[in-house]
Amino acid sequence: MNKTKSSEYDVIKKTKYPSTSNTIAIELKKLGINDGDTLLVHSSLSSMGWVCGGAAAAIIGIMTAAGENGNIVMPAFSTDNSDPAKWSNPAVPEQWRNYIYLEYPAFDPDYTPTRGVGIIPEVFRSFPNVRRSYHPQVSFCAMGPMAEEITSEHDLTPQFGEYSPLGKLYAAKAKVLLIGCGYESCSCFHMGESMASNMKMVKNGAAVYTVSSRQWVWFNDYDYDSSDFHALGESFEKTNEVIKGNVGMAECRLFDLKTAVDYSKDWIEKNR
Repeated sequence: MNKTKSSEYDVIKKTKYPSTSNTIAIELKKLGINDGDTLLVHSSLSSMGWVCGGAAAAIIGIMTAAGENGNIVMPAFSTDNSDPAKWSNPAVPEQWRNYIYLEYPAFDPDYTPTRGVGIIPEVFRSFPNVRRSYHPQVSFCAMGPMAEEITSEHDLTPQFGEYSPLGKLYAAKAKVLLIGCGYESCSCFHMGESMASNMKMVKNGAAVYTVSSRQWVWFNDYDYDSSDFHALGESFEKTNEVIKGNVGMAECRLFDLKTAVDYSKDWIEKNR
């Protein structure tokens, strides 16, 4: 039995009842999602137990809960398009770096795969009418009436700032939905980092398409760090409304994005 089949077998064994797109929509409604909501979704498919239809069914369930006037946004990060000098898992030999600077494929919103965000966002980016922002490392995908507005502007730096999809969500009174994910996955906290007064800057790089050709570009941005986001989230829950519930077997959290961003800014300034 290969690793994938073994993993699926383990998920089936631990699942009390299978989830479907309909049960997911019903459970999300119970959690507090309303028709027309704008949602920033972070998700773990395996945490939900066995889902009839996998990632596609989960996406349909989320779409159904938010309704035709809702907006669904997910991270579509491609963080491997970065300076190889900083790679550590795994690191590459120093003599390879110039090859990578010269040859690494430029980010393309149509075909660049996601990395480290789970299977649901990877499938979501291929759905009809989904738009993807142009950022070589931290793009976002969106579906709904505001999809074009949310994704049309994404500054290279600061990548999580006001002129990014997070900035649009901040202004749109969006909600954050964590499905089987902890606060370490909560990307809106990065916007709090971009607003904090005590953040350091670092040199970064990525392969992009310019008007004429593929190029490696260097830029400075904040030294984003999610290693303390779990502690930040636990602190946030003590004084702010966070609705908890379950979708399948996954523990979920639902809360206001702007409130979370503002809180994270203050917390980071006091605790880092």
